Formats: sequence, C-alpha cells, structure tokens
Amino acid sequence: MDTDSSANGLVDRPADAPVLEPRPVYRPQIDPASRQVFGRPSGVDGSFSPTSVRGVPAPDVVVGSPDPVLAEAFGRPDGETESIGRDPDAEAASEPEDEQPSDPWRDPASSVALGSPAAQTQPEILPPAPKLDVRDVLFGRKVAPSALAALAGIALVIALVGGLLATVITADRGALTSQRVTLVQSGSGEQPQSQVAKVADAVLPSVVSIQVAVGDQGSTGSGVVIDGAGYIVTNNHVISSAVPPAQNARIQVIFSDGTKTDAQIVGRDVKTDLAVLKVAADNLTVAQLGKSGDVQVGDEVIAVGSPLGLSKTVTSGIVSALNRPLRLSGDGTDTNAVIDAVQTDAAINHGNSGGALVDDEARVIGINTAMLSESGGSVGLGFAIPIDTVTTVAQAIIRDGSVHHPDIGVNARTAVNDATSGAAVANVRDGSPAQRAGIVEGDVIVKVGDRPVTSADELVVAVNSTTIGQPVNVQLIRDGRQVDISVTPVSD
Repeated sequence: MDTDSSANGLVDRPADAPVLEPRPVYRPQIDPASRQVFGRPSGVDGSFSPTSVRGVPAPDVVVGSPDPVLAEAFGRPDGETESIGRDPDAEAASEPEDEQPSDPWRDPASSVALGSPAAQTQPEILPPAPKLDVRDVLFGRKVAPSALAALAGIALVIALVGGLLATVITADRGALTSQRVTLVQSGSGEQPQSQVAKVADAVLPSVVSIQVAVGDQGSTGSGVVIDGAGYIVTNNHVISSAVPPAQNARIQVIFSDGTKTDAQIVGRDVKTDLAVLKVAADNLTVAQLGKSGDVQVGDEVIAVGSPLGLSKTVTSGIVSALNRPLRLSGDGTDTNAVIDAVQTDAAINHGNSGGALVDDEARVIGINTAMLSESGGSVGLGFAIPIDTVTTVAQAIIRDGSVHHPDIGVNARTAVNDATSGAAVANVRDGSPAQRAGIVEGDVIVKVGDRPVTSADELVVAVNSTTIGQPVNVQLIRDGRQVDISVTPVSD
C-alpha cells in the first residue's frame, strides 16, 4: 500500500484503517461535601443574579463636577477646549522668527561693510580718595576720637592691674626659692670599699667580651683569661658557630680597657661545653682560679660578664646548690653535655655565658654557662661549670688540643618507683667495661663510687667524675636485690 506523502504534504489514510468511536467524556464523581461548599444554592440554575434583573440595562454613568483644587492642578489651560496635546509641526510654524541682530559684528553671516569709526570717550576721572587713619581702619569712623581715648585709658589701667598681680604672685613664689642655698655632698674618697667592689676591681680586668661573627650573623658572650700566654676559657656554645667549615667566621676578644683583638680556637669539648681561645696580647691580667672543694652552699658569689652585650657587668648572689646535674643543649650549637653545676641566684642573662663566677676572695669558682627562667630573663637560677672541671678540661685542651672522658658503655633512662630511684640501663655496648663487668639491661644503677645516682643525668656526671683505667664500684638493683659490681672506665 502506498503511504508516501502527497504533494500537499498530507498522508493518505489506508482504506482498511479502523474507525474508532469517540472517547467517552469522563465526569468524575463529585464529593457531596464539596458540592455543598462550592455548588450553586438551591433554586439557582445559572448566574447568581436574579432572573428578573438579568435583562435590565445598566443606568447611564453620571460624571460629577471635579474638585476645584484638582481641576486647577490637572485641568486644561484657559482657552483650551480640546485635547491638551500639541502638534509639533503647528508649534514650529507658529514660532516667531529670530530677530536679526542690530550689531553686524555679532552676526557671523553679515556681509562686510564700512561703518563710522568707534566713538572716542574720555574716561571718568574720580577725585582723589581721602587718606585713612587708624580710626578709619579699625572702626570705620564709627567711633568718636574721644571714645578711642577712653578705650586706650582702660587698656592702660588693665595692663597696670595685670602687672601688679604678676608682681604679687612672683613675690610669693620668691619666698620658696633662695640664691643662698648650696647643697653639700659627703664623702672624701676615704670611705672603705665594700667587699663586692674589691672583688669587682680585682676580677674585671681578667674577664673579656667575645664577639662571634659568621657572615651577617653575630653573637656575644664572655670569657676568662686563665694564662698570661693569651689563653682564654669560654663556653663551647659561645664559639661553636665559628668552627670550620663555617665561612667568613671571625672571633674577636674585647678587654676591659676597650682594646680588641682577634682570637683563634685552640680546642673545645662538647661534653662539658668548654672551649679555649688564644689571643696575641701582652700584659694580660690572669684570673685567680679557686677549688670546687672550697665552695659551700650559702657562700656569697659574684657573676662577671657581658649580659645582653653590656660588658663589665657585675651581679651578686649566693651559691644556692652544688652538684646539680644539668643537661646542656640548644639550637645552633653542637653542645651535648651534662654538667655537675654550681647553682646560684646571682642574675645571669644571655651573654653571661663563659664569664666568671667568683667567691668573696676574687677566686674563680665556676664558668657561667646556663640559666633557668620562666620569663627568659634573670628572674630564675643560674648555673656554672665547677672550676675543677674547667681546670682539668682547659689544661687538656691547651696541652693536647682535645679531651678524653671516662666511659663505661651504657645508655640509661631515669627510673623512679616506690622502692628506689636511679638510672635504668637501656642498653649495654658490646665489649664495653659494663658488659665485661656483668651489667645487663634492666639493671637500675643507684650509686657510682661514693656518689648516689637518682637519674640518668646523675649517672653521666658520676661516671665523668671517675678516672680512666681505675676500677670503681657500681651499685645497682637487679630483680629487687642490691648488687655491687666493679667497673673499670675507659676513654671515650
């Protein structure tokens, strides 16, 4: 069967196509409640308006008179009877033409013509103005000369009264001052020096300031002259940044008289935070070194150095504790030490490091090296390396350039329990003196020689106090039992 479109675009209907009946209209069932609410009232079958009035025509619209105010505001202008719209063409035709200017000079389209010459007028010459006096300038001739004289008299009276008042006031103040008073100060120079002043005078020439510069970075510290050949002891952390291979590093020493000279590093010890410098200088004042055994808790001490870069600074206090184990480390330095510190309440700040801690006889009993403070300043405790340790280490560095420390070959951690406290052995190095003596992991060391051990740091300082090659008794707790073992330290 051919079902292609015809020329008019319609499709021929097949002859055998079925004829469908129209779809019945679906009228949904109306809910009685909805019918009651939305349906027409009973008796109404069409519009809600009564049948009797549906064909009655509407009455004509009656336009009342407008309000006078509104008529004046929105009514047509007088003389306008029709629309108030205006024909733009009609208005253009009714507009009068512009009048030709009477002056040809103002008409750009006027032709060129010769006219009469311009009228010559003589300027009006005004009579000379009268000269103004002071009264004219100030008051514009509104005040009579007699009034001006009265005002001048009043001003003079006011000035006289003001002068009298000033005289009275200054005369009253003059009673509080006197040219006859001369202040007298007591003191003829015969007053005896205090002990602190005597110690400061004796020690200051032997304490130096140390400046370390590495490139654009710099730091300051202190040092103590310990030998007339130019040897100066200080802290390792003061000069460690200038140790080779640091580039453009320079160490300078400034003496108490202000002279400055370069210094070289003789040697240093990271385990005690000590270093020795050498300068080429003559006539040096050498500090007097004391002994750690003479130091007692409560002794008066003086800290000398360059805190915060302020050279020749002296602070005083007392020795508040001895044999205080203190671990030293910090950013920018290779120091990794545990010192058996002298504790003091003398004010110590940054820059005091390497300076002297001296007793009341001007003897150096320690090298200031650290402080503990919650605020970061001197409100806290200071710590110094004992002079016995300083002497031993500095002597070894000056002679050999290096230092050797006793070692037993154990690593430990602090152990505290209800029974005891000490240093628990974490590991034992193979072939070490501790392994050969029979110390094993888990042992808690509580004593080395005559020194009690209550922490891992105390074990370090206790071992450092022993002598290389000489046996020492080590007391430990193993499985709850006390065991004594003889250990012979070796050099590290």
